[in-house]
Amino acid sequence: MKLHNEGYPIIGTTFFVLALLSLGIWFMPIHPYVKYFLLTGFFLLLSWTIYFFRYPDRTINKGDNHILSTADGKIVVIEEVLEEEYFKEKRLMISVFMSPMNVHINWYPFKGEVKYSKYHPGRYFIAYNPKSSEYNERASVVLEKQERQDILIRQVAGVMARRVVCYAKKGDKVEQGSEMGMIKFGSRIDFFLPLTVKVNVKMHQKVKAQQTVIAYFE
Repeated sequence: MKLHNEGYPIIGTTFFVLALLSLGIWFMPIHPYVKYFLLTGFFLLLSWTIYFFRYPDRTINKGDNHILSTADGKIVVIEEVLEEEYFKEKRLMISVFMSPMNVHINWYPFKGEVKYSKYHPGRYFIAYNPKSSEYNERASVVLEKQERQDILIRQVAGVMARRVVCYAKKGDKVEQGSEMGMIKFGSRIDFFLPLTVKVNVKMHQKVKAQQTVIAYFE
């Protein structure tokens, strides 16, 4: 199984700490069942950490007018909002919530140019909370295909996610389905789309990055 490069330091640290704890517990004068229970818990924690940083090999659902999901997860918001950071106008907001079991790597939804990229330090409201999009640690990326075919993608950290990783830089020319970054441990992605797009998802639908078309450019 291929792992994301961001995961190796965390996996290594987790392994080292759990190995020391396991060694200490093994020699503690406690009931064997308690030892086995704790050791099993450590093993499951390490296994989950490795699983979290998996890097799936997928076929990209390419299409000239496709706006692909940037993240795996579930649709939790579809509504018109006033986008105030960059466009300063009404936009269609679609949000994808990522549980701790989802792949947390993020990919570009279409081929285009990065027109804006900014990291915002912040708080850690639960990702379901509407305030998280404005107040949590986040990174905003504006990707433009052509005039009036541009979107803002916002990576939002959650309660468990304490680190947003964004590789986007202003002026980058990117391919559809290429890697944009990742969010570590439970979070959400917000899309701010033109009101003219044709929505292709519904509330609570599960989506996959690089494959699910969340909307089409008209």
